[in-house]
Amino acid sequence: MDVKKSILKEVYKRRDEWSRKFDFGHLLVIGGSKQYSGSPAFNALAALRSGVDLVTIAAPERAADIVASFAPDLIAYPLEGDYLNKKHLPELLKLTQNKTAVVIGGGLCREKEILETILEYLKKISIPCVIDADAIHAVALDKNIVRERKFVITPHNYEFKVLSGKEVSTTPLERINSVIKLADDLKTIILLKGHIDIISDGNEAALNETGSPYMTKGGCGDTLAGICGALLARGTNAFTAACASAYINGKAGEIASKRFGESLTASDLINSIPEAITY
Repeated sequence: MDVKKSILKEVYKRRDEWSRKFDFGHLLVIGGSKQYSGSPAFNALAALRSGVDLVTIAAPERAADIVASFAPDLIAYPLEGDYLNKKHLPELLKLTQNKTAVVIGGGLCREKEILETILEYLKKISIPCVIDADAIHAVALDKNIVRERKFVITPHNYEFKVLSGKEVSTTPLERINSVIKLADDLKTIILLKGHIDIISDGNEAALNETGSPYMTKGGCGDTLAGICGALLARGTNAFTAACASAYINGKAGEIASKRFGESLTASDLINSIPEAITY
């Protein structure tokens, strides 16, 4: 199955005139560290452009302070210290209580305690979640955590190898079969990013061909995770959210690439989302 523009009609229904804040979700983004503040900011800004009502970012102090300065639209909650650790779990679980979806992983880093904290958090939540970047490395340590959960895992080629233990082929049919097998093994949704994105729930696979070779810039995967998180937070089922987010991210990248070419940045992609979701 190919992902088409028509998927936008599935995820963006006509709004009731009496719609109010929280009707379209409140997303929690968990990411960032002493070194990295851009990833959770890109998650959040892309999510807002994709129609979620609110985004709260939980990040170590330096990252949270930087993120808060990016835009007044962002709610940044500082976690004490430079890196995510187990002492943060009570705060994170409290923050999760009124949220409708989570994005976790961008910029967290991969030290042992960080990965263990991610696993402990994932064990305790019941809402839909996008698992990206460093959180994929955590899941690779205990794959049972994702089974039969409303999770979407968004690996690139190397992260797919970390999860599956095998190199992923560039041959289309082999690549599709590898994604279906891993999704079936893990009993969750896999969105393998690439020239052609492949999305599978273990039963069926969808192919998304929107995108551009200029989307190699840092942050263009973070935007995808944010878009997917927004759709999950709005109540879209996980498979459809994964397909639609791949389409939207790729289409926004195409639009931005026509304008900026080699100069494209993740911020340009985010600013192109409004045009990408117009139908």
